[in-house]
Amino acid sequence: MSATTARSIVTDVLGPNMTREIWTGNFDKALPISVQDFDISAVLPAVFYMFRFGHRRGKGRFVETFGEDAETKKERRNSTTIERVATRLSATEAFKGFQNETEQAILGDMLLSFSLENRKRALGRQEQIQRVAPSHYMASWIDLPDKVVDLRYVPETIVAMLADQKEQHVQLSREGDQTWFAVGQGFEDNVLLKAFHQGMVRDGLLGDRSADDFQEESEVGLDQLLMIRLAQQLGVAPDKLRGGEGERISNQRPIAERAARSFSEDIRRFVRVYAGVMPRHSFVELLESCMAVGLTTIVTSVIEILFDWANTGEILKTSEQQPAQFFVDCSNGVDRVLRGLAEQSMDDFMRRIEYFPVAMMALRLLDHLARYDIKLKKLEIQTRPYATEWLNLLGELLHERRREAMPILYNLEQKAAELAERLREDYLEEAVLLENDLAQPNPVWRLAEALTSLQGRKNAQAHVLKLIDSTLLITQPNGIATKRSVIRKDASGTGRRKREVRSLVLTDAALDYLVHLHVLRSGNKNGYHLLSFKEFIQILRERYGFCIDEAPEGMTISNEHLQQNRRVLERRLRDLGLLVGVNDAEAMKHLTPRFTQVEEADDELD
Repeated sequence: MSATTARSIVTDVLGPNMTREIWTGNFDKALPISVQDFDISAVLPAVFYMFRFGHRRGKGRFVETFGEDAETKKERRNSTTIERVATRLSATEAFKGFQNETEQAILGDMLLSFSLENRKRALGRQEQIQRVAPSHYMASWIDLPDKVVDLRYVPETIVAMLADQKEQHVQLSREGDQTWFAVGQGFEDNVLLKAFHQGMVRDGLLGDRSADDFQEESEVGLDQLLMIRLAQQLGVAPDKLRGGEGERISNQRPIAERAARSFSEDIRRFVRVYAGVMPRHSFVELLESCMAVGLTTIVTSVIEILFDWANTGEILKTSEQQPAQFFVDCSNGVDRVLRGLAEQSMDDFMRRIEYFPVAMMALRLLDHLARYDIKLKKLEIQTRPYATEWLNLLGELLHERRREAMPILYNLEQKAAELAERLREDYLEEAVLLENDLAQPNPVWRLAEALTSLQGRKNAQAHVLKLIDSTLLITQPNGIATKRSVIRKDASGTGRRKREVRSLVLTDAALDYLVHLHVLRSGNKNGYHLLSFKEFIQILRERYGFCIDEAPEGMTISNEHLQQNRRVLERRLRDLGLLVGVNDAEAMKHLTPRFTQVEEADDELD
């Protein structure tokens, strides 16, 4: 039977409103990011836009300007290719001398190298353009992807974490607010915009979408100038989002409060110091590594917290929250033993997360019923910026620690019975699951298991895997993980099947970022401090869950292999010029940045 038929049965039993809320893989009160794939490199332009204007990005003029005349919007969007953009730009005064076919081909290759990206990262000048690179602030004028929701609410979550406000939605900052990430103010009031706004001035009101102006006498890089000229063809920044999604930026944060705060702190410290110090291409590459490390830590922390919530009914205190631990292959796959151990570590985690969609379904079920309970409604529990108190309430209902739990669980028991009866003919497995109260007495878990199965358990798990792959920047030169296809025996041991295995690695760019971040002095203090190799390894484990010379919890690794991994990391850091030491004594080995400040960083906030 089709999934549509399964959903129609669930709709008949649970009602259209409840089904609409639970028939998804997301639960924003725990994790505001959609459980799907996204592209980190496409996130920053949307972040620039939201910080500049204080609302979500809507329709812009990219397709209208560079697409062909066509009957349908889809055909017009498909026609936006590198070749058409290059042809349009070469007709302007700014690109005088690029009118011939050869010069236009060169211009197109430059655009593909520095500014735009084809669908599915395809090469060539005839493919549909899908993303814009964060080479300059003016990338925010280009509405790619054309629907901001395709970025899975990652930009909104990042803006909420960095702005660090208290209201239900992110508000425009007021003049004089003490913040590193002002919203809707000038470029100079936001350290992230300040790092990317070279040559730009605001010539008009804060909300004026055409007020950003490029000063022609400014010195900018070729890649930045390309982006500026590209945006100038559009004439105006995109409009705010209109319609059902809403223009306002949700101030919902992940329940992994410790990881969210670390993410905000890491970006602030890194951008504030290195924006004008590192070569621009290196800075953008390392900033994406920063986002990969931070978002991975947030997602794995949320998963660990929810697994603990399922058992205890309580969200861990901030001081007790930890990301998942992974053994890191410091050899980047060169050492087969270290690679195998890292793959085993990731496999262990992947097997555990198979239950994550069920936990999210349980949360959605409880959330829906609790929100409409008259007594619970009177408690007026706030869920933004953090929904910790609300999830603790849902945990009390799950574990029957409140009086209100009895009618809610009884209601779910009735729905489980009715749904089992309706499913028995075409979905016998799910019907049996719903009726088996001996194996699982709690109707929340029975319903969560059955509904996840009806949605497509493999599909739900695949979405979780895509989310994690996206945060890891997997297989990218500045990412923190890799994957490969292997052929191994199946569970029965009688056959062989092909599958993908993943392992956590630290690319040179990721190592560069981590060293440059953690040699900075703590807080907002200027300058650097001596960071020993031993302290660095400890920070990686405690802050991000990256295990170098210690085995992750529940995994056994010989001391010989742990020390080999440590030696490989030390050698790589030396080769990159990031580790110095006058002898073999541990106390004399310390990390050092390759890029240092020419001038002191801005004065710290009062």
